[in-house]
Amino acid sequence: MSSGAEPRRAGWQTVDSGQALLIASAGLIVLVAVTQVAAVGIVQTEPAVFFGVLIALGELFRMVMPGNREVAPVATAGALGYALLVGVGPGATGAVLDVRPAEHSPFQVIAVAAVGMLVGTLPHIAVGRTPRLDALARRLFTVALVALCFRPVLALGLGWLPLLLVMGAVVVGSCFLDVLVAALIRAESVRFGIAVRDEIRAKIALCAATSATAMLIAVATTLLGPAALLVFTAPILVTQFAFRRYAGIRATYLQTVRALSKVTEVGGYVEAGHSRRVARLSVAMGRELGMPEEELLELEYAALMHDIGQLSLGDPIPGGATVLASPAEQRRIADLGAEVIRETGVLDRVADIVRQSSHPYRTGHDEPGGDGRPVPPPLAGRVIKVANAYDDLVGDSADRDRGAAVLERLRLDSAAEYDPAVVEALSRVVDRRPRL
Repeated sequence: MSSGAEPRRAGWQTVDSGQALLIASAGLIVLVAVTQVAAVGIVQTEPAVFFGVLIALGELFRMVMPGNREVAPVATAGALGYALLVGVGPGATGAVLDVRPAEHSPFQVIAVAAVGMLVGTLPHIAVGRTPRLDALARRLFTVALVALCFRPVLALGLGWLPLLLVMGAVVVGSCFLDVLVAALIRAESVRFGIAVRDEIRAKIALCAATSATAMLIAVATTLLGPAALLVFTAPILVTQFAFRRYAGIRATYLQTVRALSKVTEVGGYVEAGHSRRVARLSVAMGRELGMPEEELLELEYAALMHDIGQLSLGDPIPGGATVLASPAEQRRIADLGAEVIRETGVLDRVADIVRQSSHPYRTGHDEPGGDGRPVPPPLAGRVIKVANAYDDLVGDSADRDRGAAVLERLRLDSAAEYDPAVVEALSRVVDRRPRL
């Protein structure tokens, strides 16, 4: 990363080869579906319109989860519900048990979902929010899988219990497909096994809620008609708004922390971009080491503010490179920074990470363990120590030889100063993303 401002890139410029293949495949599926529906016409227009509107509203109110994962639970539940729809009631007689069989094809499900997603995305585009095309493509793939697997089963004339079992099996399979596709895309920057575990942790609860809601929508609409859509989507919509508020608070915290981290740069205590580079390195290393999302967020906060204690120095360290300062000075800076962070009253764990990021790996900090030996710093502190040392010595340079020399130096110091497992995680991260 250069020390200057980076140009803002359009959404299509951030798409890698895996994402491009995913988006192209989804586009081909949609093209085939729309062509087929245009040829044979729309079957049972009223349910298609109701579900299309629900999907569009869900896309309009989509949200971003931790880890920069874009989700649209209401849209997904609506699209899956349409794919799982057995019938539409009540029929012409008005009786609850007078159910009209749902005759739409899997291609109509895909076409309605695609149109609904497009309509719901247009307002975002109008205000300059570029859509995450890979996230849209994954949602379409999930809907397509469920539709193509479940709609043909209706022709078998199964009873409700077998149908419910098939519904459950299909939606579980669609969840795993979404996890695997997302992990394959994220494997560009982290090992596949870790990416799979990360995606499961992040999505399992939301996927379960969305799938259950979709099944409820399908069954309720079959028995009660389109009015059931409002009743059974209301709970997940309320939950989504609550989560959006929580996510907004988290985003505000992160923006505040990033602003605080720039104080040391503006004051000339560290090089421009140092805190952000250390934070990006630390998060990538933490993900490589299998840290969950909650710990990664705290790690990012601590990495952004790890040098804030330098504001107390009368004479700044040349270049802000604390790795070149004495151990006592490093510890003093970390302790002062931790005290500043603790004053916020809400980031005590982050303050502890910053304080312990100055301690050597082998000798640990002052508190002895159960066997009398010093306790090593927490993993987050060890990660920041390695990331900070690497950036202090490499900076924003893209010279591979310089980076390799610094990595070798860190390995030589692993006997006491740095955690060897963390150093090797850094090596793998740098190999994949040499310019962070």
